[in-house]
Amino acid sequence: MAMTKPHFQADDAAIIPKEGRLGYTIKPRGLTIVWGNDERYWKLPKKIESGDYKDSNEPVELLQVSWLEVTATVKLNPGKVYEISFQVELAPDAFGWRDIQAFLMAKVGKKGKYKWTRVKLAQDSNAGKNFKIPDTNGQPFRIESAGTPDSDNTLHFGLYEVWSGKWKGGLKIYEANVEDVTGK
Repeated sequence: MAMTKPHFQADDAAIIPKEGRLGYTIKPRGLTIVWGNDERYWKLPKKIESGDYKDSNEPVELLQVSWLEVTATVKLNPGKVYEISFQVELAPDAFGWRDIQAFLMAKVGKKGKYKWTRVKLAQDSNAGKNFKIPDTNGQPFRIESAGTPDSDNTLHFGLYEVWSGKWKGGLKIYEANVEDVTGK
């Protein structure tokens, strides 16, 4: 039996540029998921042989983990402001989210400093509904790219809950979005 890596590595074909170079939609197979290749922990959407994920709406589903780390990397245009979000859903039988804090974190460039925000994934109000995190009723989560073309404008971002040690499950991730909101 061939040994496979436990972590799912992003498939670049599932990172879809928005029209006009205004950002990206990252479908589940475009995310790097810690423990994502282990069927005890995650249920991945099927691989699309054509590599065209644009119309794919199948989520990646978290069955159970104690270490949530779902990340992505994309190139940004210099001197722009980007809003970062995830489209998610909690299954009716979701568990482990009530008393823990999840975080959306991002940095520009390998040596950049992380910016972060707490993300609410309360089971009671969101079960069975598709919703955006962070909640846009509050402040959107934005990050600015460096102003020069020769700067490292690679955005590294993700959804994390690695501190509580508690088991959690029932989270479905439909996509992540990175959108140029310069001037908005």
